[in-house]
Amino acid sequence: MILDFEKPIVELETKLAELKQLLYQGSKIDVSETVSLLEKKIQTLKKDTYKNLTRWQKVQLARHPERPYTLDYLEKMTTDFIELHGDRTVGDDKAMVGGFATIDDQTFMIIGQQKGRNTKQRQYRNFGMPNPEGYRKALRLMKMAEKFGKPIVTLIDTPGAFPGIEAEERGQGEAIARNIKEMFMLKVPVICIIIGEGASGGALGIAIGDRVLMLENTWYSVISPESCSSILWRSWDYKEQAADALKLTANDMLSLNLIDGIIEEPLGGAHKDADAMVEKLKEVILKTFKELEEIPAEIRISQRIDKFSAMGRVKE
Repeated sequence: MILDFEKPIVELETKLAELKQLLYQGSKIDVSETVSLLEKKIQTLKKDTYKNLTRWQKVQLARHPERPYTLDYLEKMTTDFIELHGDRTVGDDKAMVGGFATIDDQTFMIIGQQKGRNTKQRQYRNFGMPNPEGYRKALRLMKMAEKFGKPIVTLIDTPGAFPGIEAEERGQGEAIARNIKEMFMLKVPVICIIIGEGASGGALGIAIGDRVLMLENTWYSVISPESCSSILWRSWDYKEQAADALKLTANDMLSLNLIDGIIEEPLGGAHKDADAMVEKLKEVILKTFKELEEIPAEIRISQRIDKFSAMGRVKE
């Protein structure tokens, strides 16, 4: 999938591939200097393009179908992952996955939303939109981690909690609210990382932690740009203006003191070098955990509450 702002880069890369093909075929025309210049031009264009992305372009990158999802990180970053299922009340929500996993000899409870890559998978995972039983499953796993003294990592990537009537009938709002309340009081370290989309209460239901971090090209907001545009302008055509007004990028969130840090992505996005992204995420998780485990549980809980209580700005 090629995004609109990436087309100039792709055009140059296509030309580069054609020139390299001439070299491989032993052409009598010496194009080696042209190849070298074109490679430098492409690298410069990439840096300029991805350094100056608009908010809407970052939203597009966060949604890129090739980005690593929760299970991709679990597969590449951990060993001995044991997926746990069900909320012990209604059923097992496939949009929310979690279980114990080991990162460099340290056991974590890792929980996250999971999307699909094709139509069948997306339907199976409900497009990464959890139902109430998904949030209740997440809370059950958090309580289990607390019982066994294991730190918790949540990976957030959802366009929002499922808005269907059946979800509301089963208590969607109550499930998310309960998660928020209970996560404040967890005695173990809690690290929350937005790896893609972080929309509304669907994200917040697993995003109350000692450290809340965002990958560089992700977004976090009370509403998506399209939904905001449809409410304010009665059309999706103003989604770019809505994205600017929402200030939803990682840099915006950090400047507003709503998150604790930004995790750098490979040039072009996490999907351009998934292995490098996995290693970076793994490094950040372990470093953050070492910082948090030094803090007594009571102080950690107090700091967690104070941090979220201080959020928000009021103008009179």
